[in-house]
Amino acid sequence: MLVKDIAEKLQAEIVNPGHHLNREIKGCYIGDLLSWVMSNAQEDDIWITIMSNVNVVAVATLTDVACVLLCENVDPDDNCLKRANEQGISILKTKLTAYEAAVKIGNLL
Repeated sequence: MLVKDIAEKLQAEIVNPGHHLNREIKGCYIGDLLSWVMSNAQEDDIWITIMSNVNVVAVATLTDVACVLLCENVDPDDNCLKRANEQGISILKTKLTAYEAAVKIGNLL
């Protein structure tokens, strides 16, 4: 399923439209401990987190995840959004909890 399709199905906001929305999502990873995510997230995952600082973009780039989904209406800080735009990392935002989002994504994938 494509990033833009997941965003639509979850009614998630695309925080920075135009970046890799046609990228395919093949899996899902949930985590807030950045070193753990670096070791365990897989290429083409949707990464579910509540972390919203610039380090999220660095980890998303290193792991080559398809996009980042910020839960519980968390907004990315300005540095995070700026770096995401520079690196071409799609950031989505939802009011759902990480658990609710993962269940829905699991059913869609």
